[in-house]
Amino acid sequence: MLPDGGGDDEERWLAEGIAGVQQSAFYMHRALDSNNLKDALKYSAQMLSELRTSRLSPHKYYELYMRAFDEMRKLEMFFREETRRGSCSVVDLYELVQHAGNVLPRLYLLCTVGSVYIKSKEAPAKDVLKDLVEMCRGIQHPLRGLFLRSYLSQISRDKLPDIGSEYEGDADSINDAVEFVLQNFIEMNKLWVRMQHQGPAREKDKRGKERNELRDLVGKNLHVLSQIEGVDLEMYKETVLPRISEQVVNCKDDLAQFYLMDCIIQVFPDEYHLQTLETLLSAFPQLQPNVDIKTVLSQLMDRLSNYAATSPEVLPEFLQVEAFAKFSNAIGKVIEAQVDMPVVGAVTLYVSLLTFTLRVHPDRLDYVDQVLGACVKKLSGKAKLEDSRATKQIVALLSAPLEKYSNIVTALELSNYPRVMDYLDNATTKVMAVVIIQSIMKNTTYISTSDKIEALFDLIKGLIKDMEGAQDDELDEEDFKEEQNSVARLIHMLHNDDHEEMLKILCTVQKHILQGGPKRLPFTVPSLVFSALKLVRRLQGQDGDVTGEEVPATPKKIFQILHQTIEALSCVPCPELSLRLYLQCAEAANDCDLEPVAYEFFTQAFILYEEEIADSKAQITALHLIIGTLQRMNIFGVENRDTLTHKTTGYSAKLLKKPDQCRAVYACSHLFWTDDQDGIMDGERVLLCLKRALRIANAAQQMANVSKGSSGSVTLFIEILNKYLYFFEKGIPQITNTVIQDLIELIRTEKQNDSQTSDPSAEAFFASTLRYIEFQKQKGGSIGEKYEQIKAA
Repeated sequence: MLPDGGGDDEERWLAEGIAGVQQSAFYMHRALDSNNLKDALKYSAQMLSELRTSRLSPHKYYELYMRAFDEMRKLEMFFREETRRGSCSVVDLYELVQHAGNVLPRLYLLCTVGSVYIKSKEAPAKDVLKDLVEMCRGIQHPLRGLFLRSYLSQISRDKLPDIGSEYEGDADSINDAVEFVLQNFIEMNKLWVRMQHQGPAREKDKRGKERNELRDLVGKNLHVLSQIEGVDLEMYKETVLPRISEQVVNCKDDLAQFYLMDCIIQVFPDEYHLQTLETLLSAFPQLQPNVDIKTVLSQLMDRLSNYAATSPEVLPEFLQVEAFAKFSNAIGKVIEAQVDMPVVGAVTLYVSLLTFTLRVHPDRLDYVDQVLGACVKKLSGKAKLEDSRATKQIVALLSAPLEKYSNIVTALELSNYPRVMDYLDNATTKVMAVVIIQSIMKNTTYISTSDKIEALFDLIKGLIKDMEGAQDDELDEEDFKEEQNSVARLIHMLHNDDHEEMLKILCTVQKHILQGGPKRLPFTVPSLVFSALKLVRRLQGQDGDVTGEEVPATPKKIFQILHQTIEALSCVPCPELSLRLYLQCAEAANDCDLEPVAYEFFTQAFILYEEEIADSKAQITALHLIIGTLQRMNIFGVENRDTLTHKTTGYSAKLLKKPDQCRAVYACSHLFWTDDQDGIMDGERVLLCLKRALRIANAAQQMANVSKGSSGSVTLFIEILNKYLYFFEKGIPQITNTVIQDLIELIRTEKQNDSQTSDPSAEAFFASTLRYIEFQKQKGGSIGEKYEQIKAA
């Protein structure tokens, strides 16, 4: 289209053109100042001749055109003044300018005088406009023709015979205005498209960029059409849209079709689009295969859905025109027509359709499921998506119902929802599962039936079990923990006040989480256990034999489930956690008066302690947990309690370090004295434990003396003293003030023997204990009497 030339050449040509415009404009101004019409026409024609160049790119040509355009506004004012003064009639002037030598200057001058002619109202505006638009056919060079018609559009936009305009003529004048703009638009579009096919093939991309710079010249015509007051819905429906659509489809140009369809959507009112959906949508399947239909169609749906959101009173119109059905049908036809459309394009269309549906018809779940079903149909026969852009759109598709309904239960009613998820890769399936759980937690959604939970766990299966083809090292350890913690939180959102249904829920959850493998169980089993224990608390006092398949919800049945679940966890192995959970269950069984069940849970805890827990610190922690739990148990008979306490005290004496032995043994003293009405009160065995603790503490002192050359800290003796004081206040007859006095003296002796290595914390501890004794003395009453014989000072 343009001769080959570098950037420097083009700059030079532009400079020459501008210089020519300026020189001719100078002489034209002189002629205007002297009211010399003949010279004004002569020099204006010379100035406009500079626009005949073919050497400039569209961008540079625009610069030159704007220089000439500014001068033409001055010339138009001169013509208007001349005709007003009567120096020359506008009709004569209109004839006179047609004698210019070259066609391009002649037509620019004709358009300029035509503007004055219309303003004078000496002839109907429609006749002048019709004449001008026809005369402009004389320029068929694409670039020059585009700018000429753009000039015509610019000078005539405020002179159209529109309703309410000063140039309004008879009843049909509005049709003439529309016809003028449409004809100019059609001719400009033809010139614009023709630019693509002129010049060598190697410059095709360059021409595409140049054409893109000129698109607004064509699009302005559609904007002018949308501003015409007389273009009501009826005229738009019967005349404007069909003519524009016909031109768009027939031009068969990718750039033009994309841009003009976008223009139609942007410039005309939403209500017009809604009432002409069928006509507008029928054009989409006829567009060229390379046109980015998904973007334009998505914009149309977004615009109409925003229209519905901001104007709720128009919602009945959407139902009346069957907008959803028409969009759904159009998208199907587009996808069918564009066989090479990538998956991401199709899915993007369905995302926009779903967004439209959720905004306009939020109550129509069948529409939402229909969109998801159409997406499944498009994806059928394909493997899991590997295109990251398509995957992102699928996530958007699946997230939309969650965000709209704020309730996963609604999404679970969509039969095609899990079928869409099946096309996601493993990593994205996990991401989507986390999104679902976050939605449940954010909206505090409780899921109350086992069927819904079954469907939910099918959606989040990427988090609760290993997926086929998944690599163990795919996920960061912190991310894995966060995922599993989210599943653990989810379990607490599965709830039903009906006991039977809650039992079904627990069985469903157990079935799924036990498939999670050794890495997941430590995160998910505790949540299931405590959720089951909540139900046990609600069922407290109920009992029954566990027979048949349809088992009523009883504590016994739930404890069976708990036993199976914790046993699976202990095989991971995860002994410390399993032991804690066994003890929790034993305490719950105690509250339900189920002695055999409680005893069995303690037995399992002891087996874990003996066989699985080898670390000394873990043993200490576990042993104190066992002692604390056993102390609170009040259901055991004498034989069972003796067995368990004997085992516990035996474990205490077998700890590795003497200080740990000592603390565990004196903690066991609480097993033989409880404050409950029916609790055990065996003062002899309490005293036995405390004496044994003293012997171990003494042995620890001797070992410290051998290994370190000093007798070591007296902290253990002070701790034992505090236990003596505790049981002394409880009124155990075997604990007398003499025994306590002797222990105080023992501590003082030990401190004096090891005065060189004083322990500040032990000193403070002992001083605090002695202050407590003095405080109890000063309280008076029975407590004061008991402490009176003890000399603390």
